[in-house]
Amino acid sequence: MHFEFLTEDQSGKQMLELLLPKLLPDEGAHTYRVHPYKGIGRIPKGMKPSADASKRILLDQLPRLLAGYGKASASSPAVVIVVCDLDDRNKAGFEKELKALTTTIRPCPAHAFCLAIEEGEAWLLGDQPAIRAAYPTAKNSVMTNYEQDSICGTWECLADAVYPGGSESLKKEGWMRIGQEKCNWAQNITPHMQADQNRSPSFNQFMATVLAFAAD
Repeated sequence: MHFEFLTEDQSGKQMLELLLPKLLPDEGAHTYRVHPYKGIGRIPKGMKPSADASKRILLDQLPRLLAGYGKASASSPAVVIVVCDLDDRNKAGFEKELKALTTTIRPCPAHAFCLAIEEGEAWLLGDQPAIRAAYPTAKNSVMTNYEQDSICGTWECLADAVYPGGSESLKKEGWMRIGQEKCNWAQNITPHMQADQNRSPSFNQFMATVLAFAAD
């Protein structure tokens, strides 16, 4: 099976590139590429991209991307898995919106949408031993108070646990620095993760989705 993963940012790409070799069984039987975008954006009205493709905003470009994969699927079959944050959206409503999008794509490639709730850092917080392995001075009190996959300010929680001065200190350094730190967390924590012991329901759903396609 060949997979095409689309992520909304670089930290998602880095997490997947470290996770997928652990997740996919039968080394060599599957291939994949991970494509990072520069933000999640919104599904465009009328399914027509409203922004310059070079800006690489994931949802804005998604109709065009799925259509392209669909046209190529006859000669180059692939599963497209979109990995993005739920943020503060209504999950059922967002899934309905994504499903509606796919009904407009002919042919539509094999695909799945995997939502991290509320943010990708929930998947890291789902494996607190991995966090402690990467950051031995991580604050246990912060991590134990985290309600898994809750809408609570997830990346801020991880920052409060591992970043000097916590999330408030990191916010003062600006969004570019926050993005860099998210990449650092993905690079440092993911190698220690045990996928089959992760407590995040959204991570487990992602893993089950990938394994189901791999077994098909």
